[in-house]
Amino acid sequence: MDYFVSIQLDRNSKIPLYQQLADALYDLISKDILKANTKLPTIRKLANKLKVNNVTVINAYKYLEKKGLVYSQVGSGTYVSPIPVKDMPSPAYEEKKEIKQIMITEDSINFASISPSTDLFPVESFKCIVNEILDKDKGNAFSYQESQGYEKLRESVADYLKSYGINSSKDRIQIISGAQQGIDILSKALLQYGDTLLVEKPTYHGAIAAFQSRGARIIEVPLETDGMDLEILENYLKIYHPKFIYLMPYYQNPTGYSYSLKKKRTILDLAEKYNTYIIEDDYLSDLNYSEEKSIPIKALDHRNRVIFLKSFSKILMPGLRLGFLVVPKNLLDNILSAKQTTDITTSGFIQRVFDLYLRKGLWKSHINEIRKIYKKRYIYLMKLLDEHLKNEISYIPPDGGLSLWIKLKASISVDKLSDILLSRNVIISPGSLFSLSKESLNYFRLSFAAVNEKQIHEGILILKEVLNNMNSDPASVEPIL
Repeated sequence: MDYFVSIQLDRNSKIPLYQQLADALYDLISKDILKANTKLPTIRKLANKLKVNNVTVINAYKYLEKKGLVYSQVGSGTYVSPIPVKDMPSPAYEEKKEIKQIMITEDSINFASISPSTDLFPVESFKCIVNEILDKDKGNAFSYQESQGYEKLRESVADYLKSYGINSSKDRIQIISGAQQGIDILSKALLQYGDTLLVEKPTYHGAIAAFQSRGARIIEVPLETDGMDLEILENYLKIYHPKFIYLMPYYQNPTGYSYSLKKKRTILDLAEKYNTYIIEDDYLSDLNYSEEKSIPIKALDHRNRVIFLKSFSKILMPGLRLGFLVVPKNLLDNILSAKQTTDITTSGFIQRVFDLYLRKGLWKSHINEIRKIYKKRYIYLMKLLDEHLKNEISYIPPDGGLSLWIKLKASISVDKLSDILLSRNVIISPGSLFSLSKESLNYFRLSFAAVNEKQIHEGILILKEVLNNMNSDPASVEPIL
């Protein structure tokens, strides 16, 4: 049946002809008259049929493609997207969500922070290393390093990576001033205005902000408990031809989910099949509370499809601003150029200090100690949640990381819950912070990085009280101003 004969265009309307045509095609797609992967008529054929010029059809197809309703294949034509219309992400550039400025005091119970409290910083051992570097290198400790990073540090990082199953030469390692800078540098090096990339839904809002700053088109892929939804991921790869996929395979922020080995291998295969890259943000794989060994996607990468990103400062001392990238050879020059235009080089002094910190095995010792502390907090937090809130919430134990992804069972506004808790000096991270979509997620992130056991206990009791009040009489509960 020729469905296109029914399309009627009003040349006297104020609505442009291409928009009328796009709306008509959208109607056929949404009603499932035009099935998934149906090839649309060629531009010339549809223009002749509707007695319009070719530009009208071109603009209509472009409009639908921007909406994700159709996709084009070079040399083949334009096709209806295989993704149901109701599941289509909006490709429009979303405004950044406003993150409220929160006054944090000594009395605050901060379940939002994913940075360690200052009492966990290894000040004494670090001070010894600082003094040793000053005694040994004297004024040279403060000299500039090459933009790629202090050579000895890159050597020690390459050696350190072997424990992850990652074999890399020092020449493929780029030292950076923290993970956020790494994301920003990758955005500068790989993205041009209007380029598409895929991210997890939900994901880290700092990454979204960096990608948006480059004018990128961000498409969210739903996250399952063992990684991205592979069927949707492949469909989006087929439709959007993204520059890269950004993901966190261990203790993902904010969900705490970890990818299965099967999904890691499949995503690598898909990246090769659709000629794209993976940015693997190794967020917190060191904080593993189970006996299962962590295997980065980069350790499985035999085709150079993975850019590995890791921060040292997140667990050590956030103010150090130190991390690194492991980069495929063909991308290294672009990334080095982006680094040079960002800050020329990461602090040479900090690089020298951390190089010695690594070589002496102090980083490994610190990780082992801090893992014990966080595991204790993790177990205690889950114990309290199960004792006091098992009827109000649900969560999946992540077996690692620094937070839990909490789902409310009742239909309560998480944003309102967050405001009320803030008025009680308890800070949480609403799920709405971690997605481009505008719907209010029924989740919030509860971190135990910056709270001790006493604060955890007090905070959970306040959370219990507020939820009980909201459940019993939602209209009466308002933040204390």
